Amino acid sequence: MTITSLKRIIKYTVFSTIAFTIILISIYQWISRQATPYIFTDSNQLTPRSVGLVLGTAKYLRNGKLNPFYQYRIEGAVKLYQQGKIKHLLLSGDHSRKNYNEPETMQQDLIRAGIPASSMTLDYGGLRTLDSILRAKKIFQVNSFTIITQSFHCDRAILISRKHQLDTQCYAVPAPTGKDYAKVILREILARVKAVSDLYIRHKQPKFLGKPEPITFSAEE
Repeated sequence: MTITSLKRIIKYTVFSTIAFTIILISIYQWISRQATPYIFTDSNQLTPRSVGLVLGTAKYLRNGKLNPFYQYRIEGAVKLYQQGKIKHLLLSGDHSRKNYNEPETMQQDLIRAGIPASSMTLDYGGLRTLDSILRAKKIFQVNSFTIITQSFHCDRAILISRKHQLDTQCYAVPAPTGKDYAKVILREILARVKAVSDLYIRHKQPKFLGKPEPITFSAEE
């Protein structure tokens, strides 16, 4: 390989890397701009909705400590329920393994916080954000709801729901800061690229669908 050829390869690699980075940042910022009008950190600004969709995540980190992302989502769900901003909680998460059950774990913690089981519906097919959003519509027959998760996650959830003509808003609960949060944001950048592909190119559907199971409200609700 000649020096000239090597220089061309380096130049091409640098150019490609810069172009790819610009594309990633552009997609990330575009999604944020689309979602901003529907995201709220102040619960008083939320329009009351019958259903709140809590997006699942692991309760514990790999080191055994409580996952703060999980903790803040549970606290946010309790707050909105107690304030009357939502009447019923749809708990959507991963239950693809026998000993791993995000919806049931959320339900147990919410019951301990004083929310009756009758005010909750469990969605075991929420393997990822797209699945949780579309199953809310297709399985549980909910077209208007409040999403409960962190702000960066709200962006993608709103993009998905609005693309499917769902009337949604998102309550952005706090997120931890530091090294762990930085890692999450790096993953989120790639997740947004995949979301755009799934929505506008591949037209992806949830992995698990089935007969509709409309959410019914108890007398107290």
